[in-house]
Formats: sequence, structure tokens, C-alpha cells
Amino acid sequence: MTERTKRALLNWEGCRFALAVFREDCLIKHRKYLHLRRWMYRRLRKMGQKVFHASSSSSSSSKIQALYELCKQNFTPSGTPPPSPEVIQKLRSLMDTITPADVGLTEDIRDDGHGSFGLNQFNRAGPWVKPITYLDIHECDSFTMCVFCFPTSSVIPLHDHPGMTVLSKVLYGSLHVKAYDWVEPAQIQRSTAPSNSPVRLAKLAADKVVTAPCETQVLYPKIGGNLHCFTAVAPCAVLDVLTPPYNNAAGRTCTYYHDYPYSGFSVGNEDEPRDGNEEEYAWLAPLPGPKDFYTIPRKYRGPAIEV
Repeated sequence: MTERTKRALLNWEGCRFALAVFREDCLIKHRKYLHLRRWMYRRLRKMGQKVFHASSSSSSSSKIQALYELCKQNFTPSGTPPPSPEVIQKLRSLMDTITPADVGLTEDIRDDGHGSFGLNQFNRAGPWVKPITYLDIHECDSFTMCVFCFPTSSVIPLHDHPGMTVLSKVLYGSLHVKAYDWVEPAQIQRSTAPSNSPVRLAKLAADKVVTAPCETQVLYPKIGGNLHCFTAVAPCAVLDVLTPPYNNAAGRTCTYYHDYPYSGFSVGNEDEPRDGNEEEYAWLAPLPGPKDFYTIPRKYRGPAIEV
């Protein structure tokens, strides 16, 4: 091998070695680049999640806080004067935008009860039904803000809201609502029912299934279905605003009722309805508080309200 060939081979080996070193250096730098890029991506993603959650929490807080502020500004402990139509519309518009997440209801909370029922069984629920849970958002002398969470088939029995205005929003699921208003002037009959209590005539105001998403419902002291019964067709939750709240000392005591068909107590008085729609009327008998009905309080986990 000539000297020239040896030098050429040495140069070639040197070039190969230099190329290998260069290549390895590039690979190391590329790996560092990829590692840095992945690290930066993870950091940016975490920052984005924090911003999103903060924004979501802020949005939820602003909705609940705005609801509280509207109630505080316009409601009184006596309910006098009653909320104006403009105030009610503002409250309805705001409540229409509130979602389960805005009051801290996550997917894992929306559990179901057991059992099933037909549409002819709305006033009955078996002993296997899980109890309703109650979330107290805020309560004061002028109003109450709360959420009821219903497992399937659970029932809030027929009851009244004396002198009260109530706004209700189904947040998720489906709820059957059966509601009445008293017929005025009052029509009262003696009862042969087991309770032996007089019965009073009421007219059906609603008998329907409400499914989220839906508009906020409003009942008033004398119209809108002041006496109602709720039955969960599916797991559901209801956001309620009551003003003024129940208060025994002020005469706002919750009374439960049983509804009897109109024909059961009709005696043909001139004041009784004769419009051919007798099925829209019922006689309501007061009942003692149902022994098998109770709610379980649960901690409210939504945005805190600044009082």
C-alpha cells in the first residue's frame, strides 16, 4: 500500500469518525430538544387547565353570586311587596343559564336509586327508593337558595307554599310535576277520609314531565301551582329559590295533602265547577307530615357566596 493510499484511508476513517461524532451529537441534541418540547407542552397544558378551571370557577361563582345579589336586593322577610314581574324575569333569565357544574354537581354525585314505576304511580314510591339529598346554598330571613337531588322514583309529596313565591329549575334529568291552585272563594266539604279532615277544592295547574334543559318554572302565592308534588322519572336535580322562606312563626308552615278525585266529595252545590272539566279539579285533605319522607343534608360544594 502506497503512502498516498494510507493517507487517503486515514483521512477517510477520520471523516467517518468525525461524521459519527457529529451524528451522535445531533442525536443527543435532538433528544434534548424532544425532551424540552415535551416538558414545555406539559407545562403549557397544565397552565391551560388552571386557566380553564379558574375561568369556569369564576363563571360559576359569578352566576351564583349574581343570583344571591338579585335575591338580596329584591326580597323581604315578609314577602311584601311581592317581587315585580321584572325581577322575576331577571331571576328566570339568570337561572336558565345555571348548569349542574355551577352548583358543584359533578357526574359522580348524580347517582341513581332502584326501582321503576309507571305513569299511573306518580304518588307512590317503594321503600327501596333512595332518599332525596338536600344542598343548602344560602338561607336567610328573606329567601332560601337550595338544591334537591332525586334518585329515580323518589317523591316529594304534595305540599303547599303559603304566601310564597318559588322559582324552580331542573338542572339535569326528568321530573314529573303535579300541581294545584286553590279554587277561590274557598269551597270546603266534610270528609269521611281516615284523617277526618275537611277537604278543600283545588284546580289542577300542571301535570307534566319536565326534562332538562328547560326553562325556570315559577309559582306564586295564589297561581302557578302553589301546591305541588315532585316525582323523579330519572335521576335529577332541582335548583329552588323560595321567598319568603318557610317560617312557622310567620304562618308559613309547610302542609302536606292528599288529593281525592273531584267526584268523591261533590254534592252538587251551585258554586262547584260545571264547565265539563271536572277531571281538572280535586279535593285536597291536609295530612300530618309523612313519616316515610325525609331528606338527607349534603354539603354544598359549589362556589362560595360572598354575603
